[in-house]
Amino acid sequence: MKLVQFDWAIKKLLRQKANFDILEGFLSELLKFDVTILEILESESNQEVPKDKFNRVDILVKSKENELMLVEVQNEPEVDYFHRMLYGVSKLITQYIKQGEAYGKIKKVFSINIVYFGLGQGKDYVYEYRGGFYGLHDNQILEPSLKQTQTYNIQKVADIFPKYYILKVNNFDDIAKDTLDEWIYFLKNSEIKPNFKAKGLPQAAEKLQVMAMSEVEQKIYERHQDNLRIKKAVTETAREEGKTQTQKTIAQKMLQEGFSLDVIQKLTGLTTEEIQQLKSM
Repeated sequence: MKLVQFDWAIKKLLRQKANFDILEGFLSELLKFDVTILEILESESNQEVPKDKFNRVDILVKSKENELMLVEVQNEPEVDYFHRMLYGVSKLITQYIKQGEAYGKIKKVFSINIVYFGLGQGKDYVYEYRGGFYGLHDNQILEPSLKQTQTYNIQKVADIFPKYYILKVNNFDDIAKDTLDEWIYFLKNSEIKPNFKAKGLPQAAEKLQVMAMSEVEQKIYERHQDNLRIKKAVTETAREEGKTQTQKTIAQKMLQEGFSLDVIQKLTGLTTEEIQQLKSM
């Protein structure tokens, strides 16, 4: 069964109230508590600009418990992506507190980032940012006072601060060991296996079928897919060209140092003809 990709679902389908159950299921499985969506909001963080048309898409959720949950899908590498996560959350915090309002009214923010590139260094496919204040001398964690606990309904200071999640989808090995893995399998493959039981996935299997869209919608979706493939091919070509140029630069330096043709070929991966051309330059 062919299902639409999650970024397209966010852009076109999950903003509809009838489909809130799909997104609620995903958020509940990831955050480990039941999420009920009150409404989908717009913000400066999730406004689409031309250069982001195919590269990213996001959706801002306000839960029944008054939390803000920003779900972003990023298709291409960005070296400053961690900084962008911080910026997006900071904008949300300032945007959704009224001028003159008490700081205690600041909403809890969850930043959920689904990335399809090698962000940072790490082999896992789900990362959670865990904050806390630790004493430099006794290493004890700073706990909220009893009054703070009662007033703000928190158990630890970190409960006030934003929570970040990163899903490095391409690191997933396609073996679903739990219900969250079932969701990540869908995020990676746009497929839901018959035995999957994760919250929201049965609804996704029913509502996100490509064949359920109108003929016009299917054509628009296929054009979107084609554009993504073209953009990916262009990026890969540019990356390979850059890699080849680096190899040639290294080979030139090795030639100047008197390394043999065989050694240069083995270390750079260049062909004999390419190295010979460098010698004549």
